[in-house]
Amino acid sequence: MIGIFYLLLFYFLGELAGRLTGGMIPGSVIGMVLLFASLYTGIVRKEDVAGAARFILDHILLFFIPVCVGLMTAWPLISAHWAAILVSCLISTLLILTVVGHLQQWLEKRDRKRAKTE
Repeated sequence: MIGIFYLLLFYFLGELAGRLTGGMIPGSVIGMVLLFASLYTGIVRKEDVAGAARFILDHILLFFIPVCVGLMTAWPLISAHWAAILVSCLISTLLILTVVGHLQQWLEKRDRKRAKTE
């Protein structure tokens, strides 16, 4: 029960911070960063949230049902603009793959250089 409390607390704090800052960053993202920081610093113990997090992850498919229903209700709009949606998905996917690939290569090269100097 304490795990659910912590998850909801940090979600609430993130939403509050998001609204106070004008909504530039979504509150759920701010809440996850706050939860991560509290776990990293030891303010919240991993064992306290592990059970609740595992339960949510085990039932994650249930959270996609509203999204799928929303997509079905927006089908006329999606079908009218399918080409633009497809092109933007392809371009963003290729861009992400390229950036992550170059970043990974750079990090591996940096680690090899560090290993040689040690």
